Amino acid sequence: MLNNKTIAVVVPAFNEEKQIGIVIETMPDFVDRIIIINDKSSDKTEEISKGYVNSVHTQTQVEIKKNEIKKTFHNDAEIRLQEFTKKELEYFIKSEIIIGNPGKDRIIIINNIINAGVGASIARGYKWCKDNNIDCTAVMAGDAQMDPAELESICMPVVNEGVDYVKGNRLIHGSAGYYIPKTRFIGNSILSILTKIASGYWRVSDTQTGYTAISLNALRSIKLYNIYKRYGMPNDMLVKLNIAYCSIREVPVKPVYRIGEQSKMRVFKVIPLISFLLFRSFFKRLWMKYFIKDFHPLFILYNLSFILGLIWVPYLIKVLRLFFTGKNVSFETLMAFTFLGVTSIQFLIFAMWMDIQDNERLYK
Repeated sequence: MLNNKTIAVVVPAFNEEKQIGIVIETMPDFVDRIIIINDKSSDKTEEISKGYVNSVHTQTQVEIKKNEIKKTFHNDAEIRLQEFTKKELEYFIKSEIIIGNPGKDRIIIINNIINAGVGASIARGYKWCKDNNIDCTAVMAGDAQMDPAELESICMPVVNEGVDYVKGNRLIHGSAGYYIPKTRFIGNSILSILTKIASGYWRVSDTQTGYTAISLNALRSIKLYNIYKRYGMPNDMLVKLNIAYCSIREVPVKPVYRIGEQSKMRVFKVIPLISFLLFRSFFKRLWMKYFIKDFHPLFILYNLSFILGLIWVPYLIKVLRLFFTGKNVSFETLMAFTFLGVTSIQFLIFAMWMDIQDNERLYK
C-alpha cells in the first residue's frame, strides 16, 4: 500500500517466458496485487508465472474486500449500476482466473481464452481492479521494459493528489534522442502529434508509453470493454478519459530497451491503423464532449472549418490546373479560393486554440 491506498499492477503478457520472471521478482513491496493477463501465450509464460505462486513474491498482508451496496429508498440507481457491473464481464474477451484468491493472494493469473491483444488484456486487468476497488492501478508490460524503481513516482500523483491518469514520459529523458531506436522514436512522434489533436490532451508528449497509473474513479468513468484491443490502446484510452473529464499528468521515466525482449509491434503497419482510429476518435470526442455533454463554440468552429475546407478543395484543384496549363484564373474563382481557404484556416486555428484552453483544466 501507499499512504493507506491499495496498489495493483496489471501485467499483460504474450509469449514473455524470458522476461515475466524479472517483472515478478522486481515488483516493489508496496504493490498489493499483481494481475498477470496471459494472452493465450504459446510458450511457457503461464507455467513460469505459476511457479511464483506460494513463493516469497506472493506474500501480502493486505486483504481486499468487496463493498456491496445495500438497497435503500434513494439508491436504486446505484443498485442498478452494481448489478450491471457484475454482468459487465460478458462484454469482455472470454477469460478465466486460474490462480489467485482476490481477497488474500498477491499474484492473480488470468488466461485469455483467445489471443485478444494488449489492449484487451489491460482492459481485463482493469476490470478485475475495478471490481475489487483497487485505489490505484498501474500497468507494467510483461517484457520488463519498465523500471520498477519508477513505479512509485507513477502512482504517487494518483494516491496523494487525486490525479486520474498518470503516464510515464520517455521523451524528456536525456537519453531519448540517441537511445530509443530511431524507427520507434519517429513513429512515436507522429502518433503523439495525432493523439494530441484527437484526445484533447495537447500537452501530453509521449502518448505511446504503456507505463501508466489510473485511479478507481477513472476506471469507473469509462467503458473498459470498449477500449481498443490492440496497440492503439494508449491512444484510445486518452480519448475516452478526456471525454470523461479525467485529469492527467506525465512524469519522466527512462526508456528501457535491449534487455532480451523482442518487440511485437510493426511500426509501419501500426501507424496507419492507429491514425484511422484517431481520425474517428477526434470526431467522437468533438460530438460527445462539446455537443452532447456540454455544448461549446469550438464545436461550431471545427465543423465550419471542415465544411468550408471541403468546399475549398474543388477551387484549389481548379486554380492549380489553370496555373499549370498557363491559363488565367477568373476574379470570381480567385476570390472564392482565397475566401474559403483563409476562412477555413482561421476557424480551425480558433477552434484549436479554444480546445487547448478548455483542456488546460485537466492537467494537474
